[in-house]
Amino acid sequence: MAVIACDSCSVRNRALCGALSRDELESLNAIARFRDFSSGENIHAELDVQNYFANVISGVVKLSKSMPDGRQQIVGLQFPSNFLGRPFGEQSPYVAEAATEVRLCTFNKPRFEALTRNYPGLERRLFENTLSELDAARDWMLLLGRKSAAEKVASFLLMVAERLKDTGCHSDTAPNTRTFNLPLTRADMADYLGLTIETVSRQLTKLKSSGLIEIENFRTVVVKDVGRLEKLAGTTSL
Repeated sequence: MAVIACDSCSVRNRALCGALSRDELESLNAIARFRDFSSGENIHAELDVQNYFANVISGVVKLSKSMPDGRQQIVGLQFPSNFLGRPFGEQSPYVAEAATEVRLCTFNKPRFEALTRNYPGLERRLFENTLSELDAARDWMLLLGRKSAAEKVASFLLMVAERLKDTGCHSDTAPNTRTFNLPLTRADMADYLGLTIETVSRQLTKLKSSGLIEIENFRTVVVKDVGRLEKLAGTTSL
């Protein structure tokens, strides 16, 4: 059995390709190419013609939409193992930008779409991925529409901690703690949560003052008590 790049992929079992047989995985590997992006670099612009799709291997991608007056709204975040792109669509419906350094495993659009037609397992995984994204979008609508500023910031920290788990960007120093690097600036957090920068900073300061979190070097967050943060966020799970 030939060794392929997928064998050492850190997100393979959680990504779209995790449903494939060995032969199918080798076919996908044959069209895969790595691409690296620096923090702040555009991956594609809104309404760009889609030439490829991708699995996020490392880093965080932020997705945003433009308004007629030029303002932008962050509408989603893509973490390691997430699938980037919309198969069978001609244009990208959003701007994709590297929030951190990002590595993508990219797939040529026509060849990937041909594989989905030939491999039912890949098509099913793609459909399940779409439903999961829909559920996540509905959960975020609830957060934006009904939760307080404190609940929003707590929910965001919990979400990032969970999504970066087992990616090398996260560590647990004790059973009920989480340590991770924030992928967004305060301004981006405010945009994503529908808050002002001042409100985000104030809520983070309150969490620090209460001893619930520590922030090191402006980006590294240490959650001291996950259970307490879950209660503050109004949830017992992610």
